[in-house]
Amino acid sequence: MSVDNTLSSGSESTPTGGRAAPTPADVRRIAALPDPVTRNLQITQSYHELAVSMARLLPGGANWCAVATWASRQAGYSIRREDLRRALERLLRQSREAREATEALEAEGAIIREEPTESLAGAVSALHDALNPAAAFERTADAVARGNHKVFAEIGLEFARFLALFNDGPPHAGALEAFCNSLRPGDPPDGQRYVRDAFIHYLAALTERDDKARAELMLLANLEIGFHEQTRLQPEIREAMDAPIYEPGALRRRLMDELFPNPTSQWRLAAARLTGRADPLLAARDRLAKETQRLGRLAITDQLMTLELPGGRVLHLSDPLRAEVPAPLRALANPDLHALLAPLRDAPVADWSDLPSRMSYIAALFRAYHADAGLFGPPFTPAQTAALKAGQRPSDL
Repeated sequence: MSVDNTLSSGSESTPTGGRAAPTPADVRRIAALPDPVTRNLQITQSYHELAVSMARLLPGGANWCAVATWASRQAGYSIRREDLRRALERLLRQSREAREATEALEAEGAIIREEPTESLAGAVSALHDALNPAAAFERTADAVARGNHKVFAEIGLEFARFLALFNDGPPHAGALEAFCNSLRPGDPPDGQRYVRDAFIHYLAALTERDDKARAELMLLANLEIGFHEQTRLQPEIREAMDAPIYEPGALRRRLMDELFPNPTSQWRLAAARLTGRADPLLAARDRLAKETQRLGRLAITDQLMTLELPGGRVLHLSDPLRAEVPAPLRALANPDLHALLAPLRDAPVADWSDLPSRMSYIAALFRAYHADAGLFGPPFTPAQTAALKAGQRPSDL
């Protein structure tokens, strides 16, 4: 496909500020940062700046970077593990099964240790401390951080390269052709056909004067990048969601170590096992371990299937979108857009690790929020942004 050399630089209006777009060198520098937390914060800010620069060039709707800003900000919560332990603690407190299993475990343990059972509060608290899944949440955070880095290092770089072509005004057709041809042929995860097609459609939208046709071209480009991105992310998303919260045998051993911490109590446990007196204890242990596994997976899934947008709006990705589709995108006419959307399922997302289900939601999200100017709002406060621009991690992040 060729590109047109009669390009307009678009409107001078911008959704926010006049900060320059990150350069390809900026993207490479940020992608090389070793600390995943600092890198994620810089990635999120860079996506925002790329989104605003794209909107100056191509106004009239959200581009892929505008949504990526908030997805990256949400990923930061998982990378920093801010909510995962609190979520598990809340779920454990609310779970009748966990509470009853914990109390039975401690009561049976006290009998075997030959200790009074009148007060269980301290022991129950100690057992909950033993359930802290730090290692499991570390695995989830690592998978999310690798995915965040993978997408930015590739797609963020291509947006920066694309925008750099317009630094001195509309580029000539040869430069645009060379950019598009530099993208690898073939389908993802290895090929970049979708990314190439996306930038060709962004270019077509630059010269399209019909509002509806331009909106459909922008949506098509956004979703083509989305297909590429989500295919590339599939291993990290599945790893983040499917990794067991604990290795079951290790969890059972931790619970026993908490209840029988010294040689005398361990000898009594061994004797109780031989006579069968420990059977109720072991049954309660297994119930608690199983329930904790379930709740831990629930905490991770809830974290990964939540997206907070500007203005305090929170989307739960297993629920249908409630936002109204803007008029230009209600009835779609673009045949390429129809073809891209045809294989997707029109149903709530039951499993975020399922690629077609995930893409169905993402397509609906880009369509419904196409005209939402709030997506171009800054992801951080002015003080936080100033710290990031100075190469520092804000103290409150």
